[in-house]
Amino acid sequence: MLKRLDRSPLLLRLLTFLSNFLAKQRGLPAVIGVVLIIISLIVQTINVSAASVLLEYIGILTHHVGILIALIGILLSNPLGK
Repeated sequence: MLKRLDRSPLLLRLLTFLSNFLAKQRGLPAVIGVVLIIISLIVQTINVSAASVLLEYIGILTHHVGILIALIGILLSNPLGK
């Protein structure tokens, strides 16, 4: 199964596209991560007065996804070129 995944033309095109795109826009994932963290801050601030479970879930989810995207963006910025 892994051999079939390794030879997938769709996955190869996706990785090539992402590599070329991120090489030109190296700071984009970090900026997206920071924007998600700011959205999380706003949602969690609203949740303090609303006390909604859904808002709490959205705030926590956007916070953690934002941190992961920002860290991955920082880690990828050097290997993708200067």
